[in-house]
Amino acid sequence: EKKRHMGDTKHFCPVSLKENFVLYPGLSEHAAKYQEKIYYFSTSENRDKFLENPEDYVAHKEPLQAPPLRVCLLGTHGSGKTTCARWVADKIGLFHIQFEEYLQEIMIRKTKKKVGPDFDEEPEEDDSKIAALSQELGDFSLTMTKTKIEPEHESENKREEEIELTEEEEAIKANLVENEALPPEVLDNIVLDWWKKEPFRSTGFILDGFPRTVDEALYLSERGLCPDVAVYIQVEENDILDRLLPSRMKKWREKHYKKVETKKKLKDLKAKIRV
Repeated sequence: EKKRHMGDTKHFCPVSLKENFVLYPGLSEHAAKYQEKIYYFSTSENRDKFLENPEDYVAHKEPLQAPPLRVCLLGTHGSGKTTCARWVADKIGLFHIQFEEYLQEIMIRKTKKKVGPDFDEEPEEDDSKIAALSQELGDFSLTMTKTKIEPEHESENKREEEIELTEEEEAIKANLVENEALPPEVLDNIVLDWWKKEPFRSTGFILDGFPRTVDEALYLSERGLCPDVAVYIQVEENDILDRLLPSRMKKWREKHYKKVETKKKLKDLKAKIRV
């Protein structure tokens, strides 16, 4: 049999390469012949688009440039994927994109703080009690405590009330706080840039922690955003506990100590009022 002469992009779709800078495998049922060469396309629409203006998609004076490396690095929380991603990105000169941290950066621009279960502080309900007791006692030093606690608490609430989030920011907050799925239109404003805009387009990246769900993986497939490599880091549960438990325990101890101190202040104030 005569050897088939494939086009410049071999078995990859030339339209996907030209328009999205993605090596998307073509299918034999969507093949077309141009200048005695066979080209394969990812969809019949791309094939028709190629046949309308084939010169827009073929090499001329120099070979077509292949896209840079794009990696999706996945793993459960505490698996060490961010540490690995930073190391790999530094070694081979890729951008490191930590997906959840990127979402937090969007929220910080508006809220000035991170959101989510790991960052939400427990409501300080006893602060107002301390302030009220301080006022009742009439002690100057305790009134100063009231001045220190109450306005700060009120200003925080006021700041939170004044912040108006856009629909996109509300969706991102719901994702970070309650793990609700991000709508495709929100992902379009975030993810597409990494494949289609500079400097990511020509440099490549390692995407840390995305896709996280089946729906997000389907989103990438539907948009034709193909990573060259997808790596899943599997770690024993005991190793994850050893990494995460000490910091979580430290945070719990700090909150517990603060709660004990607050109760002690309340008890002392009530005792002074009784006297």
